[in-house]
Amino acid sequence: MRCCLTSSRVVAVAAVALAAGLMPAPAGAEIVYLASGRVLFADGIRSQGEDLVLLLRSGGELVVPQALIARVEPDGAEVPDDLLAALPAARAMREPPAVPAQYRGLIAELAGHHGVDARLVHAVVQAESAYHSRAVSPKGARGLMPLMPSTGRMYGALDLFDPAVNLDAGIRHLRMLLDRFDLPLALAAYNAGEAAVQRFGGIPPFAETQAYVTRVVETFASLGGQPAS
Repeated sequence: MRCCLTSSRVVAVAAVALAAGLMPAPAGAEIVYLASGRVLFADGIRSQGEDLVLLLRSGGELVVPQALIARVEPDGAEVPDDLLAALPAARAMREPPAVPAQYRGLIAELAGHHGVDARLVHAVVQAESAYHSRAVSPKGARGLMPLMPSTGRMYGALDLFDPAVNLDAGIRHLRMLLDRFDLPLALAAYNAGEAAVQRFGGIPPFAETQAYVTRVVETFASLGGQPAS
């Protein structure tokens, strides 16, 4: 999985070989491109069953299913923003993401119950976990709409890997943030915490949070939502 590989079939074969232990984990810094369009910077990668574990340069580890990784490239230099915007993975974010059938009805029901646009929920889920119900963030947030266990307990959600439990708590938390902030700030608070938004008086100057807000708003718009309303 190197910079000159453009065939998704070749990338998939390499990912399987890596996870199966048939080739060593990449050494040194790597740029990991997810199918969702997100770009991660890792100092190492190791296999864990059917998943790959990324040692994030920003700290912590992230467990990612092989199917969610578009490709991995060696990080030999800084990647300019304009180059990232031109990458196929980034361009794919402009198209509405596919929504797994098993979550459509559940999200529609829960979003309607809590008064949140279902398209916004889909945009958050896509950005947060790409519909991987057992996603775990470097900080320990879990599930489709990753929540820290302490946040889950605020909403009586104990099993955050249960899609129904996680989505109910995540949508309720998002509803609470939307009641306090406008959409971009609510999304920033979902990603970085309310305290960070209040401390900086707006979207925190964190590259991850700023990219997250942009990604969710763009996906929401691609699904027919009205981010400015």
